Amino acid sequence: MKLSAVLLRVADPKQLTDFYMDVLGMTARAQGANYRIGYGGQDADLLLMPGGGGYAHDGGQRYWKIGITVPDVDLAVSHLREKGVEVSEPKQFRDIGYMCHLKDPEGFVIELLQHDFQGNRSDKAADPAAPFAKACIGQITLRTGDIAAEDAFWRAQGMRLLSVQDVAQYGFDLHFYAFTDDVPPNPDLWSVENREWLWKRLYTTLEFQHIAGAQFAPAPDYRGLEVQGLSTSLRDAFGDPVRPG
Repeated sequence: MKLSAVLLRVADPKQLTDFYMDVLGMTARAQGANYRIGYGGQDADLLLMPGGGGYAHDGGQRYWKIGITVPDVDLAVSHLREKGVEVSEPKQFRDIGYMCHLKDPEGFVIELLQHDFQGNRSDKAADPAAPFAKACIGQITLRTGDIAAEDAFWRAQGMRLLSVQDVAQYGFDLHFYAFTDDVPPNPDLWSVENREWLWKRLYTTLEFQHIAGAQFAPAPDYRGLEVQGLSTSLRDAFGDPVRPG
């Protein structure tokens, strides 16, 4: 089993594909009217579908963001700014990770997350001429008010919980699931020790931003997830589609 794609409905799949290729170093192939774009490794793709437009990042909606993990966030930010892309200043967010944020041309949020915490990165972690050469789509982030329901659904599909991260200052916690046999270095899944390990995984994790009891609305341009190895289409705990890859 593999988390193989997140499905997003967009106004102009070809134009948005060009952005991800030219700016973020992804590769692409057409699938009918859709475009499948990604980094070509074990991680998930983005499947861009026509029929969207007018997307607004909304804190009340189920869909939140994708995360791209990179060896050197500072190099990636320099590259993006040279391309004229607006991106936030990188910072170490608590004991979670060294990160920054941007939006693609249609407004979908992208988080850049470094493999190592601030101050722990090797001087030669990345090639300055190719800052996205070792990038992957590390996270697909959804929001939930009922982590028990999400946990039951995804464990039933074969996912494993790899990390839980407390962000109580902001009123939520984070839960990361993946189709893997990997075992985190510390058996305490709340441990900070597991986080840099997690950011170095080559596959995509499904991240839930959990706000206990919160209610979220469907995001019209989020069309669900694709799972390679799934035999039939399902609906997840929220009711969004999960389709075979």
